[in-house]
Amino acid sequence: MFPKTSLTGLIVGVFLLYVLHTCWVMFGIVYTKPCEKPKSDSCISPYLAANPRLQLSVYTALRPNTDGGHSLIHREEEFDVNTRFERLVNVSLPKKTRKNGTLYAMVFLHQAGVSPWQDPHQVHLVTQLTTYTLPKPPEISLITRQDEPQQKQSSDSELDRPVSHWRSRLTVNVVSENFLFDREALPGDVHRYMRVYQSGKKMIYLPLLFVDELSNRVKDLMEINSSTTELPLSISYDSIALGKLRFWIHMQDAVYSLQQFGFTEKDADEIKGIFVDTNLYFLALTFFVAAFHLLFDFLAFKNDISFWKHKKSMVGMSSKAVLWRCFSTIVIFLYLLDEQTSLLVLLPAGIGSLIEVWKVKKAFKIHVIWRGLTPTFLFGKMDESEKRTEEYDTLAMKYLSYLLYPLCIGGAVYALVFVKYKSWYSWIINSLVNGVYAFGFLFMLPQLFVNYKLKSVAHLPWKAFMYKAFNTFIDDIFAFIITMPTSHRLACFRDDVVFLVYLYQRWLYPVDKTRVNEYGVSYDEKPKGKSHKD
Repeated sequence: MFPKTSLTGLIVGVFLLYVLHTCWVMFGIVYTKPCEKPKSDSCISPYLAANPRLQLSVYTALRPNTDGGHSLIHREEEFDVNTRFERLVNVSLPKKTRKNGTLYAMVFLHQAGVSPWQDPHQVHLVTQLTTYTLPKPPEISLITRQDEPQQKQSSDSELDRPVSHWRSRLTVNVVSENFLFDREALPGDVHRYMRVYQSGKKMIYLPLLFVDELSNRVKDLMEINSSTTELPLSISYDSIALGKLRFWIHMQDAVYSLQQFGFTEKDADEIKGIFVDTNLYFLALTFFVAAFHLLFDFLAFKNDISFWKHKKSMVGMSSKAVLWRCFSTIVIFLYLLDEQTSLLVLLPAGIGSLIEVWKVKKAFKIHVIWRGLTPTFLFGKMDESEKRTEEYDTLAMKYLSYLLYPLCIGGAVYALVFVKYKSWYSWIINSLVNGVYAFGFLFMLPQLFVNYKLKSVAHLPWKAFMYKAFNTFIDDIFAFIITMPTSHRLACFRDDVVFLVYLYQRWLYPVDKTRVNEYGVSYDEKPKGKSHKD
């Protein structure tokens, strides 16, 4: 018979296999096998090995092809593949582009002194300088109506219609290393960027030109209107290693695939930020951190649900803290939804809200009876031990209310007068979430107070709590990587303090393993077996 395997062990095993498989795939992307026999006909040699004089030219056009209508906006005369540069140019916008149209950039790498249209060895790429996205809703002061647009307010249908926005960055890369490709083992991702010509018996590939689409972020977009005649464009160049080029190609394809599967441009932009705003080594660390975060999230949910599923008594547990966690997670979810936060943050918050609602039902022993379409809520009764816990819980909340309510109300009034919002709903949600983020940790104090009064922490779900604690420290890392509201970022560090206090209480009140817990089970209790004679 096979040995019994726990679900947690199975999940960890699958997780480790997934990590190892991903590492192998990543190695296959970054490493390219070179041609082993340089003089063989099966090798493809680099055009850059001859050190030709090159120029980099950038044109704009209304159509993504080379059929007329081009305007030169920049030419780098003394172009060196290994020299990094950045140029700021002003681009004149055609009338069609100003009327919610599109504008393309055509990047040519060609021989110096030769027109790109007449150079047989030129390479070029076409990319969009504009993109269509929804305009940002205007924010005004709800009291003074200050900064309210003088013209007629835009209708909801106009705000829901995508308009043309300007991409203010154009990032160009060229592979600088003289790599010999094996014709029989040419990577498919490089093949689409490669142009080859015959020189005698040798095959020569032209420079590998690449336009980095990941560097175009939503925060850098500028809305184009009919009065805009000229906009700035930052053209930056840097050489790139072959391994990084292949990795970047796969990442661009992955981001494009996400959009095809229904992810919004904002969600795709969050993924871009992870790759663009961090170096390659930190990116590898981010992958492992994200993988472990996913594992701990799943294990925390599993153990938390298992703990509350079997819990029959609320002895030692703060019901007020459970209710507050439910309220705060719902408010945070609505706030993140209002701020149009990435799905990477929004989905876990939504799942956590549903679990907290279920925990409130268990904590208050709520039973729902349906009579037709009308629900009836029945609340269970508390025993003496639960009543004693409830007294401590109510006493702690009484002291907290003296501090908490004035601070929350004062913060909401201050924000209403001095901060601009999109609507009254936005102000209400922001005021509630600011109270949750700034003073929400105070609602964790009743549980600490109950622990202090009972001199015990045995009633807490420590397995789920430890997984959540690990995730708290992982969230500290993600707070610097994923774009999120500042208050949500600060809340990640606030949770660290509460976790340390809980750890101190666990050390201060060690669990007596010989004592029977609320399930009627002792840690040191041994299973009873049949007696037998010697």
